[in-house]
Amino acid sequence: MQRSITHKNTVELFAYIVIFVLYSSMSSIYLSLPPMLAVLFVLFTRSFKRNDYASILILSFCLVIFEVNHGYMLFSSIIYFYIVCKLIIPKVNQIFSCTWCIKLSSVLMAYIGYFLFLSLMSSIFLLAPPELNYYIIYYIVIELFFVSIL
Repeated sequence: MQRSITHKNTVELFAYIVIFVLYSSMSSIYLSLPPMLAVLFVLFTRSFKRNDYASILILSFCLVIFEVNHGYMLFSSIIYFYIVCKLIIPKVNQIFSCTWCIKLSSVLMAYIGYFLFLSLMSSIFLLAPPELNYYIIYYIVIELFFVSIL
């Protein structure tokens, strides 16, 4: 029995990338759609734990699309996610035993931590600091629901 050249996983991943690019474009226009930063963060940490380099590469591409659509520094989310996965996530997993607490802290680290990281980077490179608005609370609540489904 031979395998087909086009595997089902690659077709699904390509479809997910196309859907995310379309959704990310729509979320930059319509502010009621969350940008799915926390979902990408949770998927990135899972891929990082499993050493799934193909998924990390695809998620990195999606993060670059996120940065471009929202006007953030290039590769800043990838660097932040890598630092958090390497240094902070193991400590969070040691401290909390409930999965809901870990998911809540992941969503908060994705949004609040990324904002603080961008603020630090903007002060280092003398750029304009990012603005924090009240939509962040809405995004945290909505994406906490999505992350709890994952």
